[in-house]
Amino acid sequence: MRYGLASALLVFLNLSFANAQTIVGDSIFESLSATPGDVSRGRAIVASRQTGLCLLCHSGPFPEERFQGNLAPELSISVARLTAPQLRARIVDASQFNPNTIMPAYYKTGHLHRVAPKFARQTILNGQEIEDVVAFLVSLNQ
Repeated sequence: MRYGLASALLVFLNLSFANAQTIVGDSIFESLSATPGDVSRGRAIVASRQTGLCLLCHSGPFPEERFQGNLAPELSISVARLTAPQLRARIVDASQFNPNTIMPAYYKTGHLHRVAPKFARQTILNGQEIEDVVAFLVSLNQ
């Protein structure tokens, strides 16, 4: 019984916090994947209306996309002042830096509101996709 309860607690904690990376200051310094981010995959995720959904709120260097958002800053302006670790932290959970943000937490499973049951305990993006998006956003500064 004791081990069963302990195991259940660990599973719960793992589901809620396995992807909650350590934020140090305003950054997550550790990569979320074993493979470095890929700029072209990151661009595709950011531009995708099914995956990243970034263009619902942001605009950016996507001439092929007719309709881009204007609720959030243009991406190159938004990322110009941030390092890769700072970008990673904001994509993981922007509410850590602005409790009133409308930006979703892309790599968080616990303490969320209004999540459809079929999406519960799932992240919007996986660790590799986060790293790909970070690589693309950093490339905007170069």
